[in-house]
Amino acid sequence: MKIVIGGVAVKIQNHFKKEHTIIKKWAWLFILLVAFGGLWLPQLGLLLLPMMLTLMVMGLLKGKYWCGHFCPHGSLFDYLIPPVSFNRKMPQFFKSPIVQGAAFGGFMYMLGMRLAAAFQSFGSASFAAQLGAVFVMNYLVVTILGTLLAVFIKPRTWCTVCPMGTMQVLMYKLGRVLNANKKTDRKITMHSADKCVACGKCAKVCPMQLSPYDNMSENNTFENGHCIRCEECVEACPTKALLIKK
Repeated sequence: MKIVIGGVAVKIQNHFKKEHTIIKKWAWLFILLVAFGGLWLPQLGLLLLPMMLTLMVMGLLKGKYWCGHFCPHGSLFDYLIPPVSFNRKMPQFFKSPIVQGAAFGGFMYMLGMRLAAAFQSFGSASFAAQLGAVFVMNYLVVTILGTLLAVFIKPRTWCTVCPMGTMQVLMYKLGRVLNANKKTDRKITMHSADKCVACGKCAKVCPMQLSPYDNMSENNTFENGHCIRCEECVEACPTKALLIKK
């Protein structure tokens, strides 16, 4: 009976993993719809509002899980860009909290200014189009900047300074303070430390250029807030010392 239950649990887990992979593989189509389709139909930019709300809630509960599984730009960087990327090492300053904070502050300031201008037409027939255009232009700029960084440096370079990524990090910290993500968060864990041979493969495959094997906490979990839970390191570990769990 236990074997059957265990088999069902594994089957369900694999089913969800397959669905996530399909979403991750094709999520980049959303960029075409909003960033480019929005140039002709600005109201499409309003689709970003529920997306932003979703990633904030997910950030509160699961950290940067959205980035590793559902983000349209992440899909672009993981599936379309690698063949043409120079794949250079990311400069360390991209990981600087000062740089990340400046990118977040600058983005929010510009977004706030544009939203304030759009709300001047509140109540008019053109309000939805003007509000949507704000998000379309921001999404288009992010797409252009992110793609340039992905091609000339490394696919996920933009993800280190992405304002929405920073938002998720902040929401995750809030979730820890409120104890809201204790049961929902899943982290990279070294379940068997004696199996780790310090080969560094987990660091080599990490799209965020993180190094799980030599940055584990005392309870053998990877606590870096910028981990996107993509599980690339888990798949690459030759000794199967890593897994992702609550």
